[in-house]
Amino acid sequence: MKRLIITSVTRDWPFVILFFIGILLILLLATKPVIADTLTEEPGPVDPELQRERGAYLARAGNCMGCHTAKGSPPFAGGRRLSTSFGIFVTPNITPDKRTGIGDWDEDDFWQALHEGKSRDGRLLYPAFPYTEYTKVTRQDADAIFAYLRSLQPISQLNPPSDIHFPYDFRPLLYIWRALYFKEGVYEPDRSKDEEWNRGAYLVQGLGHCNACHTSRNLLGASRDETLTGGQIMGANWYAPSLTSRLEAGSHDWSIEEIAELLATGISKSAVLSGPMGTVTRQSLQYLSQQDIRAMAVYLKSLAKNETSGMSTINTQIAPEDLRMYLQKGGKLYERHCQDCHGASGEGVANIYPALAGNRNVTMSSPLNTIRIVLNGGYPPATTGNPRPYGMPPFQQIFRDGEIAQIVSYIRNAWGNRGSLVTPIDVDRSKGDSH
Repeated sequence: MKRLIITSVTRDWPFVILFFIGILLILLLATKPVIADTLTEEPGPVDPELQRERGAYLARAGNCMGCHTAKGSPPFAGGRRLSTSFGIFVTPNITPDKRTGIGDWDEDDFWQALHEGKSRDGRLLYPAFPYTEYTKVTRQDADAIFAYLRSLQPISQLNPPSDIHFPYDFRPLLYIWRALYFKEGVYEPDRSKDEEWNRGAYLVQGLGHCNACHTSRNLLGASRDETLTGGQIMGANWYAPSLTSRLEAGSHDWSIEEIAELLATGISKSAVLSGPMGTVTRQSLQYLSQQDIRAMAVYLKSLAKNETSGMSTINTQIAPEDLRMYLQKGGKLYERHCQDCHGASGEGVANIYPALAGNRNVTMSSPLNTIRIVLNGGYPPATTGNPRPYGMPPFQQIFRDGEIAQIVSYIRNAWGNRGSLVTPIDVDRSKGDSH
């Protein structure tokens, strides 16, 4: 569940810079700083060992290691590169090394980073670090996470600086961004809901920072809303589907138990997780308690809408006779290479090979994820509940782009499915970063 997606901006940069500087001056002169929410409850005595254990659990829930660990490097030592249209952000070392990590930080410094989006020295942090969501984390939980991080083995790893494009590397512009799009504040329980729903909302909105991926972004990289309506993931050529729409990944007609099973194991009778979401389940969600997973499921189910219209339709200028031929070619390729696992009618095998008939990942408006799975293959996450998942082989070494387009077009329009056609250009655009 991760971070910002910033689209390319083609504008007259001198005008943009002057515009930003003008707004900055106005804001600095005319606005008051946002006052952070404070907790009204005074924490009682804390057992250090229990606090560290609690912090380890919460760090898992927030998937801190997922971002702050580069491939082949020690956990939490940073160095992972996050590619965006703003530039490349390099995650910092958060082990307690005094020279290259957070060994000189205290609890207040860590709270300031999570809650206010500011570094120890007061510098504004870029929202590639999802403090826009982490601000909802309570002080007690922030202190527990910090206690856990301080208990780790210090790793001396000096990571390279981020490479941010001009003019975004002009850090004072963040004052404008924050004034427009950032609101500090610990999660406030909804008194009309029960404790379980509120626990799920706290995890999804805060520690889980689900909206960092499952949202669309404007030209400045800010979330268009906070309702998990879907969007392309920063640094990964994948689409995070809407968690509210039943035409994508909304769970209105699912049971709480099935939603919880999918989150914890990566597979259920109706769906299989893959790509970045599969990684989140492998690294984070499978380790959460049954109570917390269920609470998240309760909250997500409550958000889902029960749309009855808006299904994708074939949108093409291809003549009917050519369209039939296009889909027939895809059908023949499917029969030869896909049918043995996914079935002649796209029925799949429950908890092994996902069904394609009625599969919302196949029929949703963006075909990106389906194309990438056909190109690259892959496995659901290996979890305690599904330790030996069945995988799918990659086909990009076997098929040309046109053939992959025909197969994906076929499965998007067979067995009652209804989706737009996929072209070789769509396939080519889907290649790239696979993280």
